[in-house]
Amino acid sequence: MAAVPDPLPDLLIALPVVILACQAGAQFIRRLGQPPVVGEIVVGILLGPSLLGWLWPQAEAGLFPPSVLPYIGVLGNIGLLVFMYLVGLELDLGSLRGHSRTALAVSQAGIAVPLLLGTLLAFAMYGDFAPAGVDKLPFVLFIAVSMSITAFPVLARILTDRGLYRTRVGALAMASAAVDDVSAWCLLAAVVAVTKSNSPWEAVTTALYAVAFTLVMFLVVRPLLARWAVRAERRYPDGVILVVLFSGLSVAAYATDRIGVHALFGAFLFGVVSPRGSRRTEATAARLRAFTVPVLLPLFFVTTGLKTDVSLLAGSATQWLWAGAVLAVAVLGKWGGGSLAARLSGRDWRDAMSLGVLMNCRGLTELVVLNIGLDLGVIGPELFTVLVLMALVTTAMTTPALTWLRRGADDGLAVDEPPAADRDEPAIQPARPR
Repeated sequence: MAAVPDPLPDLLIALPVVILACQAGAQFIRRLGQPPVVGEIVVGILLGPSLLGWLWPQAEAGLFPPSVLPYIGVLGNIGLLVFMYLVGLELDLGSLRGHSRTALAVSQAGIAVPLLLGTLLAFAMYGDFAPAGVDKLPFVLFIAVSMSITAFPVLARILTDRGLYRTRVGALAMASAAVDDVSAWCLLAAVVAVTKSNSPWEAVTTALYAVAFTLVMFLVVRPLLARWAVRAERRYPDGVILVVLFSGLSVAAYATDRIGVHALFGAFLFGVVSPRGSRRTEATAARLRAFTVPVLLPLFFVTTGLKTDVSLLAGSATQWLWAGAVLAVAVLGKWGGGSLAARLSGRDWRDAMSLGVLMNCRGLTELVVLNIGLDLGVIGPELFTVLVLMALVTTAMTTPALTWLRRGADDGLAVDEPPAADRDEPAIQPARPR
């Protein structure tokens, strides 16, 4: 029996290359006024078949041999689980106070309009892009949901960079994105349940299990965690708190994976029910973030980049026309839908258009959704590449569009919440106890 080669030496080369390259890309793109996630997405794509594999296939094969790819994928997925926990922890629906009418209108229009346009687009694309054996319903539902995503963490980063985090527009954008985030993840969970189910009854059963799990998290786990956090503040060392938080998000992720609505939903939900206002638990969560975001998340970007191949579109004008159609639907649905809802809620056109363009920012959250679709087999490599490019363009256009819209605007301070930390991913902020 031949000995299995040890993947550790290759992994010890690939890890620092990916991490340093993503860090360099993030710092470079930040100098151009873009959120760092744009640079990380670009670096992930460049390290894959779109550039490195095209110019120097031997280098790509040497850097990412088959023996290390599963380990890079697992580490990247662990980073994603922690990231989704942090997104849930960052989410504060208390920000809706004073903004609920406009925030609900903008967030729901920012989901409903893209869902409608995405559904129409998906029906048109089904014949050319649906993988063999994929039914029309899961394909259409997935494309519709992928059009409705807003990147809550990246939006916070952009607002901070532009000095808008504590303004009326910033408060409205964060409140709208918070509702959008919860709604979109619930919709995605439903799509995953439909895709994995072999019958309508199985899909309904999965949805009921998911609802029951959510109720248990809010009615049982949340108060238990709140009481535990009070004791932990006085009794437990930081290491114990770190272990409990990581173990909790892992168990929640495992539970939703077994239910059939994807592990990321459980990690996100555990973050939502985790207590805030505890100095030590939030400091411990910040430590999780300090390692996960710069070290583990880049591995997710490169696994996404390895699945993205622009050459699949290069030889076909039709493919690029479809890519343009996807981008147009994405921008019209989110920017147009959000802007119109804000305007009908009484905001002037400048504020309405600003809210719309912020809701159009997709970032890392969209990549997470697209990887779920690819792993489920709902979309193929060509459409995955098209949607990744759409996510990159809509994220990159947010900052310059917002800067242009806010020229000469009087952005007075509106809320007392502190700005996010110096990163485009979730920043653990002081927040009111729940």
